[in-house]
Amino acid sequence: MEKAKLLDRAASGGEERMLLAKVLDKLEQAQERNIPACTDFLSPQEAASVRVLLRLAGAGQQEVLFFGGYEGAERQAALFLPDWLETADAVGQFPFRYLRAAFRPEYQLTHRDLLGSLMGMGIVREKVGDLLVSENGCDLIVLDSVAQFLLQSWTDAGRARLAVSEIGPKDLRIPQARCEEVRDTVQTLRLDAVAATGFRLSRSKAAALIESGKVQVNWSDCLKPDRLLEQGDVVTARGLGKMELQEVGGVTRKGRTGIVIRRYL
Repeated sequence: MEKAKLLDRAASGGEERMLLAKVLDKLEQAQERNIPACTDFLSPQEAASVRVLLRLAGAGQQEVLFFGGYEGAERQAALFLPDWLETADAVGQFPFRYLRAAFRPEYQLTHRDLLGSLMGMGIVREKVGDLLVSENGCDLIVLDSVAQFLLQSWTDAGRARLAVSEIGPKDLRIPQARCEEVRDTVQTLRLDAVAATGFRLSRSKAAALIESGKVQVNWSDCLKPDRLLEQGDVVTARGLGKMELQEVGGVTRKGRTGIVIRRYL
């Protein structure tokens, strides 16, 4: 399928079309020049759109690797592989650098404080992966193109002074996700029923939330309350957060299905 038709099918708007056009350029670069080609960091929603695009383009799973610097990273880049590079050997081809911005714990900097500081310096979001904030510092994954600038120029965030240094990928301090486990039974695995349980809403309110366009399943917009979920599906709701359908169990005597939900706090 030619490029314009692919973008017509995969993109829902102008910004997404521009992003996906850049991704196709990277795919063509890897295929035509037979070299690794890497995108910028993608949000989970952008990564979902890229996967749809690649499926439409007929790209095989062996041709692309998504990675964000550590297992479970939310923001990831896509690396397109030449035919001589095996997936198992491809992680070292990502143009990532790992930094630590240390600060005194009394300043209690948040993710918003640190991201705002980076944006204030002119660093665009797609050049930076996850920000892993702890009590006295923030570890982050960035593209090589901005690493040296940050090492030399990122000196403060708000009133806090920063000491920025380079670290190795094995030195990353990854905070443990705060979450709660919800065990319940539902009459059906419909999205509205599971979302009502996970976000503690009535089913009618969950359905209205979905129909208003505020809910995503696996980072793709979903307007259908009757969509059936599967184990492992991730549901996000604007203003309410994120949850994962961690386990689907057996059916009770009353015909209800047991589920385990992990809700992120």
